[in-house]
Amino acid sequence: MKRRPFLACFALVALVAFAHAGETVLYEKASAYNRIVITEEDNGLRVLRFGRGGARQSAVKLGDPDHLALPYTRVALVGLALSEEPRRFLVVGLGGGTLPMFLRKYYPNATIDAVDIDPEVVNVAKKFFGFREDGLMNAHVADGRQFIERLRQPYDVIFLDAFGSSSVPAHLTTQEFLQAVRRAVMPRGVVVGNLWSRVSNPLYDSMVRTYQGVFDELLILDVRDAGNRILLALPRKQPLSRDELTQLARKVSTARRFPFDLGEPVKYGFPDARAKSQRGRVLRDRDLEQHKQRSH
Repeated sequence: MKRRPFLACFALVALVAFAHAGETVLYEKASAYNRIVITEEDNGLRVLRFGRGGARQSAVKLGDPDHLALPYTRVALVGLALSEEPRRFLVVGLGGGTLPMFLRKYYPNATIDAVDIDPEVVNVAKKFFGFREDGLMNAHVADGRQFIERLRQPYDVIFLDAFGSSSVPAHLTTQEFLQAVRRAVMPRGVVVGNLWSRVSNPLYDSMVRTYQGVFDELLILDVRDAGNRILLALPRKQPLSRDELTQLARKVSTARRFPFDLGEPVKYGFPDARAKSQRGRVLRDRDLEQHKQRSH
């Protein structure tokens, strides 16, 4: 059956109308997990969204890994201050490849593994965002939890940056998952979690409480002009003040010659997370099973 001309025109108009002002839609496709939408702004910035009008998952300026357009990415990099000379990185949630590409530039001899459950996300990262694998940087199509649970060699820094269209996948929030993450990180390493804050995330307090129950130290950073919170989780006791973490972060960005001061995000927002949260509840796998049973 041939497509009627007016339907084709309607689809085209809808696609163009979706784009924000100054954006052009380059690609849209429904994968097994998301509706992937890629746009390009007038300034050359390419944006990955899950769903029309969805939150920006990644924003990349081709050929310029220093251009970290989404505010949370710089804050997440503060985690580098809590691992001495990291040689192995894991990024769960590839998106457009922003974090792996930045790490590749400034840690050229490090092993960088990026994991994403959606093969189409890996494809568009390569086709539209300039992500390239090499001898030390590899993309793995896998469920992030299964990948971590099967690891044999731990990492110095683990970035947990996996999002669906609106939230972190539930099986990547539980106590059992975070216990596997703790086993997968070196004793002197760090786990960096990216969460939506309490305003838009009803499970925020429960997620924080779950992190606190698994790790020995948890630091939380606000993200300026964004709804994200960055969690820095340590498998060891290492109490740090705002000034101490600022100094450590600044030392990294100076030594590695980052184009920005890594201490600035710490100075902006450093809530005290040392006291155990009494809000929320510890998230467990059994809760997910009970939810599945109720929904069937």
